Amino acid sequence: MSSDEFDFSEDDQSNHSDASPDPSDDDSFREENDHPNKKIKRISTTKASTKRSRPTTAKSNAKKSIQPHEYSDEESYPDEMNLDPIQGNKKGEKTIEETYQKKTQLEHILLRPDTYIGSVEPLTQQMFVVSESNDSQHPTIQQREITYTPGLFKIFDEILVNAADNKQRDPNMDKLEIVINKEVISVWNNGRGIPVEWHKEEDCYVPTLIFGDLLTGSNFDDNEKKTTGGRNGYGAKLANIFSTEFIVECLDSARGKKFKQFFRKNNMIREDPIIKDCSEAEKKRGDYTKITFKPDLKRFHMTHLDRDTIALLSKRVYDIAGSMGGNRVGKKLNVYLNESKIPVKDFKSYLALYEGINPPDAYEKIGDQVGFELSSLYGSFNQISFVNAIATTKGGGHVNYIADLVAKSLQAAVKKKNKGGKEIKPAQIKNHLSIFVNCLVENPTFDSQTKENLTTRPATFKASNVIPSDKFMKQVEKSGVIEAIMSYAKFKENQALKRKNGTKKSKVSSTKVCLRSVLICTVVCTYPIHLNLQLTGIAKLDDANFAGTAKSKDCTLIITEGDSAKSLAVSGLSVVGRDYYGVFPLKGKPLNVRDATHAQIMKNEEISNLMQIMGLKFGTEYTEDNIKSLRYGHLMIMADQDHDGSHIKGLIINFIHHFWPSLLDIPDFLMQFITPIVKCTKGKKSHTFFTLPEYEEWKEETGNDAKGWTIKYYKGLGTSTSSEAKEYFSNLDTHEIHFNEISSDTIPIDEDDMDEDAMTGEAITSGSGFIEMAFSKSKADARKKWLNSMEKNTFLDYSAAQKKGVNYSDFINKELILFSNADNARSIPHIMDGFKPSQRKVLFACFKKKLKTEIKVAQLAGYIGEHSAYHHGDMSLNGTIIGMAQSYVGSNNVNLLYPSGQFGTRRMGGKDHASARYIFTRLEKIARAIFHPDDDDLLNYLNDDGLSVEPEYYMPVIPMVLVNGSDGIGTGYSSTIQTHDPREIIENIRKMINGEEPDLIHPYFEGFAGEITAETGKKQGSYIIRGKIERTNDTTLLITELPIGRWTQDYKASVLEAMVSGTDKSPGEIIDFKENHTDSTVSFTINATEEKIDEFEKFKGGLHGKFKLSTTISTNNMTAFDIDGKLHKYATTKDILRVFFDLRLEYYVKRKALLLEKMRRELKILDNKARFVEEVCSGDLVVSNRKRAELLADLQERAYDLFPKDDKKADDENDDDEEDIIEESATSADLAKGYEYLLGMKIWSLTFERAEELRRQLAEKMEQVSTLEATEHQTIWLNDLNVIEEALDERDVEYAAQNKKEKQAQSKAKVRASKQASATAKRAKKATKKKEEQDSDLEMSGEEDDDFVVNKSAPKPKAKPKKVAAPKPAAKPAPKPADKKANKIKANHDGWGSDLDDSDEEDDFKAVEPKPKAKKNTPPKKQLISFGCSSGSSRDKPKSSDAAKKSSAKKNEDEYMEDSVEDEICKPSASNAKSSRARRSRVNVSYADESSEEEREDEDFDESGDELDGPEVPEKKRASNSTKESKMKMLEDEMSSPLIWTFDDDMDEDDYTSQNKTDSKALETKKKARPSKPDPSRVFQSISTANDDDLVDSQSFGSPSPIKKKALKAAKKAPPKKKSPPAAKAKVEKKRPQGKAS
Repeated sequence: MSSDEFDFSEDDQSNHSDASPDPSDDDSFREENDHPNKKIKRISTTKASTKRSRPTTAKSNAKKSIQPHEYSDEESYPDEMNLDPIQGNKKGEKTIEETYQKKTQLEHILLRPDTYIGSVEPLTQQMFVVSESNDSQHPTIQQREITYTPGLFKIFDEILVNAADNKQRDPNMDKLEIVINKEVISVWNNGRGIPVEWHKEEDCYVPTLIFGDLLTGSNFDDNEKKTTGGRNGYGAKLANIFSTEFIVECLDSARGKKFKQFFRKNNMIREDPIIKDCSEAEKKRGDYTKITFKPDLKRFHMTHLDRDTIALLSKRVYDIAGSMGGNRVGKKLNVYLNESKIPVKDFKSYLALYEGINPPDAYEKIGDQVGFELSSLYGSFNQISFVNAIATTKGGGHVNYIADLVAKSLQAAVKKKNKGGKEIKPAQIKNHLSIFVNCLVENPTFDSQTKENLTTRPATFKASNVIPSDKFMKQVEKSGVIEAIMSYAKFKENQALKRKNGTKKSKVSSTKVCLRSVLICTVVCTYPIHLNLQLTGIAKLDDANFAGTAKSKDCTLIITEGDSAKSLAVSGLSVVGRDYYGVFPLKGKPLNVRDATHAQIMKNEEISNLMQIMGLKFGTEYTEDNIKSLRYGHLMIMADQDHDGSHIKGLIINFIHHFWPSLLDIPDFLMQFITPIVKCTKGKKSHTFFTLPEYEEWKEETGNDAKGWTIKYYKGLGTSTSSEAKEYFSNLDTHEIHFNEISSDTIPIDEDDMDEDAMTGEAITSGSGFIEMAFSKSKADARKKWLNSMEKNTFLDYSAAQKKGVNYSDFINKELILFSNADNARSIPHIMDGFKPSQRKVLFACFKKKLKTEIKVAQLAGYIGEHSAYHHGDMSLNGTIIGMAQSYVGSNNVNLLYPSGQFGTRRMGGKDHASARYIFTRLEKIARAIFHPDDDDLLNYLNDDGLSVEPEYYMPVIPMVLVNGSDGIGTGYSSTIQTHDPREIIENIRKMINGEEPDLIHPYFEGFAGEITAETGKKQGSYIIRGKIERTNDTTLLITELPIGRWTQDYKASVLEAMVSGTDKSPGEIIDFKENHTDSTVSFTINATEEKIDEFEKFKGGLHGKFKLSTTISTNNMTAFDIDGKLHKYATTKDILRVFFDLRLEYYVKRKALLLEKMRRELKILDNKARFVEEVCSGDLVVSNRKRAELLADLQERAYDLFPKDDKKADDENDDDEEDIIEESATSADLAKGYEYLLGMKIWSLTFERAEELRRQLAEKMEQVSTLEATEHQTIWLNDLNVIEEALDERDVEYAAQNKKEKQAQSKAKVRASKQASATAKRAKKATKKKEEQDSDLEMSGEEDDDFVVNKSAPKPKAKPKKVAAPKPAAKPAPKPADKKANKIKANHDGWGSDLDDSDEEDDFKAVEPKPKAKKNTPPKKQLISFGCSSGSSRDKPKSSDAAKKSSAKKNEDEYMEDSVEDEICKPSASNAKSSRARRSRVNVSYADESSEEEREDEDFDESGDELDGPEVPEKKRASNSTKESKMKMLEDEMSSPLIWTFDDDMDEDDYTSQNKTDSKALETKKKARPSKPDPSRVFQSISTANDDDLVDSQSFGSPSPIKKKALKAAKKAPPKKKSPPAAKAKVEKKRPQGKAS
């Protein structure tokens, strides 16, 4: 493995805000900029002191004392007395100068070295070092305890890193040599060397500057991206300072110079550098740099470099070889230690040297600058990391970044395997990891000069796209790290489980009580005191008296299946007593603990209770000796003798075997209590059977099918009575069955019967193996083989078990397997009818009841339970019935039951169905077309408790398993069969009948409007189901179909609402959505921005992918029971069709034969009946006044055939006549039954006419027999298919009619909604215009009469709407009578301001086209206009009276003028219009003329007569708006129209009605008989009365306001104008423009 590293380029960092440190929150940034070294500047005391002379000759070796450079701290001063490291302070008392000192930086480094190089004190700890093996070719790195000095290690590391940095500067560097002995260390490297040139500013050579002066180097430009280890300008200078001798050698081939300089006594003595010219050979060999130094061992408290130190320094050399080797740019670097080449090629081979660390399981290389590996480790986190060849022994941001990514990924993988278990946190996952990182970081930052911890933020790595690949994460997941984490989690779970351990507590009080306590207590109390150790807190536990005591080994805990079974056990305990027996009822079925999660076990109350009651402890291995520590020495299971009872037994066995398998090896620890399943009694005789096969065997042995015996079935423990319970416990030897030791439960393998599993060693040969196979999820394949190996009539023989006990293997293979098979039968359909047992029972009961009329689902469920022996809950049965009747998209393609009521919709996937007591159902017509009645007698009906119930399977005409599909999960098997098109199935069956090969049938869902796409290749058998979504415009999407299985309500909540609301981190993606669904369709209208929708379309999968409108279904798990009761998996629909076709064709042959047999029997019966009637009528046969035996013998002599009735039918008919049966011999009884069809005929049947009818029926039957004999059985099938197709067509017609009706209703609702919206808009517009016109009228009134002017500022004039001149009406022909009827208009007009009800307003003023009706010779209806009158009048059905007309007309004429003026002045304001509506009344007026629709369009006026709306406004109306005279003139014209005024008997005096006459002749007649002119003022009086309250003063409610009084007074003084009666002068505008309702 190479030491691959990563270059964090400047471009990458400039593109991410996290690349540069933030000064406000990053410690590394503050440390870098606020470091004390940055505050120190180099100053010179004198110019001469810092000036250095050039050496004159290269041969000059004179040693000169060079003064160290002086530095001063600008900001801080030492708080303590700092002694000179060389001279010290010898004075007894300190002066001010001695107390407060200033040190040069060199002095400070020597005085406080820990700040720069770490501690100089020896340290002992565990460290990785190079082993001391003599084999240099195969060295190892091991971790051991050593003693070393960190400061010494650091100065060596500084020189080594400087050499490694040169590899970054010059990729052609290929050699690094290190020599370490007990006193001297040297480091040599080639590559680009240090320039041997004079530094003009610092007045010295460059090598002297960078190795002799602090804070010097080439790493101070932070704008330059560097991946070197040097940073602060200390590095090699520190090695110089802490050395007694420090030698620098370098060669500059470019300048042709060689440099060498000596530094002595901690860099305090510097010799002049030696400069030589290099030879051509030296130039050719190239540049090099060599540093040789002797550490000042005294300062490190050492005398020489010991073996521990040399081993540690050598390990650091290996680090350089591992981190710098491999695929670095340029030449490969060869590292030598003590002239031996280090055998490390790359980073991977370097890691292989480590002992005690697992080899890496995964490796990742990112670019050329980052490489990291991972291996599993148990216990604690471990890391080995390098940054720019620096060993970061404490890790840092680079290690944390990788570790966090890996831990997060592993957490998801662990969560999948530890489903339901306690969550494993990332910190716990890290404890199982070893991470190795080797990387290059641009301008890295560290927490100190020791550079052990990288402080560069992890965000820098993320910004540089340093992300492990999926391949790496998969390699990690496949490694042993997940198993290590799971083991750790299991260990923690077991520790938690142990806290739930039970303890041995006794029910009775302990007798070992402290004597002193008893004495003290007896002083106070007069009764004995006992110490209470009773087990409490467990509900429903009846504890044994001796449980938890010294006799606990002999105690037995009986665990029962529910409370009813507990009552039975308690009844039986009255026989054996309560001292040694305890009872505890279970709540349902126990948990399968074998694959249960830790959380499930911890939360399971039943498990906790059993442990407390028994005193069980996790992790304890029980033997016959320590079983005394338990509260009970025996455990007895008392469950029902049915399949579920067997499952409960198995779960208890699995619970004990999983946690305490040693208990199953203790004799008689686990037992079961069996009760009879059938009990037969006859007199004093009694037989009990514990299995049904035993009972069936005994029944056959009786010879007469057990006639005369009373049979009682016991399906549960609750069936037994208390006396029977006592009987059971009195015979415990019979009912108590113990399990044999599991260690002795082995099954030998017969070599002759060895199968593939036995050959491969996978065969199960022990009881433990069978228990694990039955309950472990990982043994699913083994369970499949186990179930398919079951033979018919398998049962566990308890008669033998009573003597020898039961082996666990026998229990699994002979009893538990029956439950597993029954569980599969309840979950997986049959290949022939596609039903599960519950569905089959429903259909059987419906056929038996001949359910053609509707019945409540709840009542049908009761009938099914009675007639088909349904043994489960009503809720489950109700759900089955409802499911068979559902017809929404995604349910049934053909529902066999009719859904009358709310049976559920696609809104909630059928879960929104109503309660079973509210909905009704019946058989659909198609049900009997698919399940033909002629096949009923061919079916094999089952028997349950002596009751004949549903057949083993039905034989439909088409395979219903493909039509409606199925879905279920059983034991070891699961099944998913999709729904298919019944018409396509029928077509394929026709092909097969004709000898053709069937086509592959694809899934089909009735009513689904989306797309179904078949996949190919490796995914063949899968289908993509897509809903429908389209973009209607730039910002709108329309969803009209959802994928199958996605329901409207769930989709709205989980997808759309989430997209609207968004999350805390991301905003919503769509603006909103609207819903326009029906119960059968989907419609979501989604609004979003154009940019978002464009983004959605680019999403993976497009709009379907973004909105989750695509799902996948599969046809690769089509499992069903075959005709032999075996589970079989079918590859394609063709396979199912072939299996169905072959058996169905056989049954058509059987059906034809059975039908012919029945018809031939009927032929004989008809022939015998006809002959019998003829002989009786002719007198040849006498049936009356004869003995019974003689008559029967005569019939037998005449060769009449015997046809006895079916036994079942005969029993049903003769139940009520059993008392009338005459005792007779067996022979006579048989003859009587055989001739019942003749002798039981009615007397009316013994006629010649009846004989002729029988002969005719006989001929017809013979013709039918001939036709059937000539018909092929394939033709019968084809006819049945035609009938089904016709039924499907009828169903489709009904669906189409329903859809059409729904669309019509939707269209009608839209029209109504449109009208309501239009009416609302018109009312709003009219209210605004009405208020403006009322204000304008008040202004005009003020201009004419100053008495009515209110003293206030005149309002600003408002702009009136533009008026359009009314066009001249064109002459039109008179409409036909039919047209008149179709164009009738009903208009309710409130005349002078009276408002209509809101609901009637629009309809009253708009023409409505009536529905066509039968023609009648009736005159057309008259147009009505409503006028405001008293509140008690009725405008719909006015009544008239001639006397009332005359008197009211006279009175109204007198008051006409007064009230007309009063009404004009006292007009209600807009603000009071609403409150005045209830007080306004109406008068119905009938127009006497009939005109076309155009001439009778409505025209709306306000109280002043102005037109409110409409394009045509008569000039006369517009001219009458200015003065009172014009208004009164308009009223006169209106009253002069040919109206007939009538009074209603129930109306007030002021109420008027008018009735129109349709023909002119009737109108003329009415004019002659018209009463005197009514007083128009009376009309206005009633109208103004309704408006009086509008002018009521707020201070005196109910009395007229001052304005009102003044107006009344003026009106009375005005002389009335002479008006003509309405009959003479009133005129109604014929053409009324259509407008808005007032």
